[in-house]
Amino acid sequence: MTDKTTFIVNDMTCAHCVGTVRSALEQALPGAQIAIDLPNHKVSFAGDRAKGEDAIRQAGYTPERV
Repeated sequence: MTDKTTFIVNDMTCAHCVGTVRSALEQALPGAQIAIDLPNHKVSFAGDRAKGEDAIRQAGYTPERV
């Protein structure tokens, strides 16, 4: 079983941001399970935490570990 990682991404503020973050994670972690909770600014995914964190940063957002 792969560990699930959750980040708070406070600068993810709208549906467009959600799409950008989701797309970045899908490219970095193909097939990974991704859950995004916009009202609470939470991004959760299964897979390599460092790769996921880097993908969110490369997309222009600031992930903070929960």
